[in-house]
Amino acid sequence: MSGLTYDDVKQAADRVAGQVRPVSLAPMDPAPASGIDNGIDNGSGSGAETWLALEYLQYTGSFKARGAQNFLRAHRASGTLPDAGVTIASGGNAGLACAWAARQQGVRATVFLPETAPPVKVGRLRSYGADVRLVGATYGEALAACEEFAATSGALASHAYDHPLIAAGAGTLMEEIHARLPELDTVVVSVGGGGLFTGVATAALHHGVRVVAVEPENCRALNAALEAGRVVDVPVDSVAADSLGASRASAMALHTAGQEGVRSVLVTDTAITAARRTLWEDHRIAVEHAASTALAALVSGQEDGGYGYRPAPGERVCVVLCGANTDLGSLTSAPVAP
Repeated sequence: MSGLTYDDVKQAADRVAGQVRPVSLAPMDPAPASGIDNGIDNGSGSGAETWLALEYLQYTGSFKARGAQNFLRAHRASGTLPDAGVTIASGGNAGLACAWAARQQGVRATVFLPETAPPVKVGRLRSYGADVRLVGATYGEALAACEEFAATSGALASHAYDHPLIAAGAGTLMEEIHARLPELDTVVVSVGGGGLFTGVATAALHHGVRVVAVEPENCRALNAALEAGRVVDVPVDSVAADSLGASRASAMALHTAGQEGVRSVLVTDTAITAARRTLWEDHRIAVEHAASTALAALVSGQEDGGYGYRPAPGERVCVVLCGANTDLGSLTSAPVAP
């Protein structure tokens, strides 16, 4: 597969201009205000300069709004947006974005989710007017039901991550980051199926920015694909599985991950939870586990055996906080690590 191109991302940027919120960037305070020793470096221990891309402030609460806008606006422009509307299978965030963008285009959205989808995401989907259908225990089962529905109804099938228009839309995020931080060295991004990673990495590599792709150790679809040299199915079991629980990465993501300048790393659920807690306690940032997965890579002393990422002294790093569709009760009630 040839993979996504930078021109795809530039075209997406033109389509979504004025339709999505520009990303906000904030420097990460190296000194924890809470006094909690949670193991997160915050960039200070290595002498790195760490920035947070606050993409969780995006419409619908995640970066997925970018791909959904690009997908539907491209089909509207080409006259291929059917009266039957659009359908998608999702762990939640892609469905939210699709339903939101479909409402703007005046078409129906039918969203298939696993029965394990968080109630907060199901409720929000229905608030956007989506027809929500809960099928099976995994994303794969929801996807199969979605594909069958598309074939019988005539609805346009979108995808949570494995489509060039979706990935290119996600890549517009990196264009905005680079415009604000032209001297950036490295961008750190969470990976599920690989849509965000593919888009961000395509733009980042064009600008000479290195990419760190971060996955939970038990949701390692991209990491396993790189190891095998082909897309493979993996088991899914992580605190971040509701958003990062794809059982296989896209071929686009595997192609992109093989480029020079990309590094794949893993993190533990303990590190993900600690990073999420740090963002809340020290910065009053409430995100989902998928977002804190990226920050979890910057864990003091853990760049060993493919786990974690340790920035070099003076390295300029931007960590993408990709979504905030989370149960706040799980955040404020979570135990603090000793």
